[in-house]
Amino acid sequence: MLAPPWVAALFERMAEVDQVVLSPFRHGEFELAQRWKLGRSLAYKGYQQAIVLPNSWKSALIPFFAGIPLRTGFTGEMRFGLLNDARPLDKKQFPRMVERFALLGEERAATPQTQLARPSLQVAAGRREETLKNMGLNTHRPVAVFCPGAEYGPAKRWPAKYFAELAQQLRNYQVWSIGSPNDQSIGEEIRQLSGGVAINLCGKTGLAQAIDLLSCASLVVSNDSGLMHVAAALDKPMLALYGSSSPAFTPPLSDHAQVLKLEMPCSPCFQRVCPLGHFNCMMQLTPDQVLAKIGVKKP
Repeated sequence: MLAPPWVAALFERMAEVDQVVLSPFRHGEFELAQRWKLGRSLAYKGYQQAIVLPNSWKSALIPFFAGIPLRTGFTGEMRFGLLNDARPLDKKQFPRMVERFALLGEERAATPQTQLARPSLQVAAGRREETLKNMGLNTHRPVAVFCPGAEYGPAKRWPAKYFAELAQQLRNYQVWSIGSPNDQSIGEEIRQLSGGVAINLCGKTGLAQAIDLLSCASLVVSNDSGLMHVAAALDKPMLALYGSSSPAFTPPLSDHAQVLKLEMPCSPCFQRVCPLGHFNCMMQLTPDQVLAKIGVKKP
């Protein structure tokens, strides 16, 4: 798996992945000479196929430089030559992103699978206990984890004051807010508004530790985000909150996940910020509705 360092911990916990090769390139960086060097360093590995998930031109360069004989991906950005197994994509036939990516793993003429395997992450008990010890946490009481961030933009984020109100209602749980450094201010707002009930761990863990902490959860409440998919892969009881995005496109792939979304006429808009200025898709999604969905009675 060729992946940026920040997501490497995710693939290291997948039993199917033999090796993670770190890609040092930041979003938007071209760095042709460095891509050539990395590609040539992989040439001796003898890979038979590369499946290129992003649709960008530069994402197809490294497999080409590595001389991998079969280079598979969707058509896009004039990649003919770089990809020698470039396939068209029927977005209506395959609405979910996971279906599209899985399709690239099939033989070109194969009938697409209708039932996909659920993603699964493994967390060793010893690693989990080490993370808890290092963070000064325990699981003496059931844990509810909040994932209040969403890197794409604020239109995907349930309001901090709603998370705080929910934390106050979850009397039988200890509540942890988990997220990236970009979510630290949101986590702190939730902590303050909840009167300290929700512990702010946003920005205090790497992805590896976040996975370990999510594995402790008896309940996860999350926006449509990367951590939502991590919780789904850990098969945790979860409620996923959708506003500007759609569960028809990127649903949590777990039988223990529920989805809560208001059927607003303007949603999904897939915008980073509410284009109408009212943010009704999230503002009208109340903590009481969340409590009812997860089956917790209001005290």
